Amino acid sequence: MDFFKKGKKEPAKPATNPKGTEKATTTPGNPNSAFYTDKDKSQIKPATPTQDIYTVQSGDSLSKIAKKHYGDAGTWKRIYEANKDTVGPNPDLIRPGQRLVIPRD
Repeated sequence: MDFFKKGKKEPAKPATNPKGTEKATTTPGNPNSAFYTDKDKSQIKPATPTQDIYTVQSGDSLSKIAKKHYGDAGTWKRIYEANKDTVGPNPDLIRPGQRLVIPRD
C-alpha cells in the first residue's frame, strides 16, 4: 500500500518580511544568528569592571536571573532598571538571545 500520495512537486515559497517589521534570526546565543533583531545587535554592550553581561536563555525571567546572580529573586528590578532600553516597557517580555547588563554589588 502506498500511504503517501505522489503529487506535483512545487518549489518552496520564500518567506516574506512584511514592511515595517524587523527580521529576527533563530539560533539562541549568537548575536549573528540568535533571536536578535537589528535593534538588539546595536544595543550589545561590553562588560565593565562593575557589571557582567548575561545572555537570556529559554525559560529565563528577570527574577530567575536575579536569583542566579544575587541570590534573591526580588532584586529583578535592579536588572530591569539597568536594561530598560533593551527589555522595553514590559519586564515580563525578555527573549532568548538578549544580552542583559547585570550590575555587580
